[in-house]
Amino acid sequence: MNQNILKAKEELVSKIAEDVKSHQAMTIVEYRGLSVSEISDLRKQLKKENASMVVFKNSLVERAMANLGYTDFDEWLTGPNAYVFLDEVTSGAKVIMKYSRRNPKLVVKGGVVEGQKVDAAKLKELSKIPGREGLISMFLSVLQAPVRQFACTVKAIAEKQ
Repeated sequence: MNQNILKAKEELVSKIAEDVKSHQAMTIVEYRGLSVSEISDLRKQLKKENASMVVFKNSLVERAMANLGYTDFDEWLTGPNAYVFLDEVTSGAKVIMKYSRRNPKLVVKGGVVEGQKVDAAKLKELSKIPGREGLISMFLSVLQAPVRQFACTVKAIAEKQ
């Protein structure tokens, strides 16, 4: 093979490995049967959540995953796959799962979440967790509850007298 082609492939493998390391999660989805407009729609939805969907050759992804020390991805690296890189696991997983429920042609296979290999069932569980803003909101309401309760009690005592 031409040395330039080999070098380009090596650079692409290192780029894929860097993308996997730099994002919180990577999800593997099969897009067989989706039209171009459906794929574009999914990409727009993912972009709103700071996620991106790209297509690479499965053999290059397999090499990149092997370089990172991940094994047993052979079962998922068959067929026409797209790779979704997520900055925030829960919000990106919500988009993917919601889209796959609406359009069963999109098949979620699995991926890597914070360095751990996960299957489609685990990604479905992660999609049910509230997003970052929701979790912060819940935490702040828990912090605020005792103060609010104390204020209501003091107000009730003052009104009674």
